[in-house]
Amino acid sequence: MLTVHAKTRSHQRAIPPMLIDLLLQFGSTEKAPGGTEKLYFDKSARKRIRSYAGPLAGLLESHLGVYAVVNGGDVVVTVGHRIERIKRR
Repeated sequence: MLTVHAKTRSHQRAIPPMLIDLLLQFGSTEKAPGGTEKLYFDKSARKRIRSYAGPLAGLLESHLGVYAVVNGGDVVVTVGHRIERIKRR
């Protein structure tokens, strides 16, 4: 489920719903402020996508530089493009 803010940001940032679904299904998690989690595609997540998508994974690879902030399970608060490395705590 996407909040109104997340829907707005996904449209503004041209992040299709399919990428958000892939994040929820295959993304790696990192704790974020306020009790939320950040989902993103790291090396192991990209490997899971390659095994899932097969030949289509090559087409998806250039679009996997995104993240989603999730609050309480599957409620997506916001989405964006990763412009810097995610710092592990």
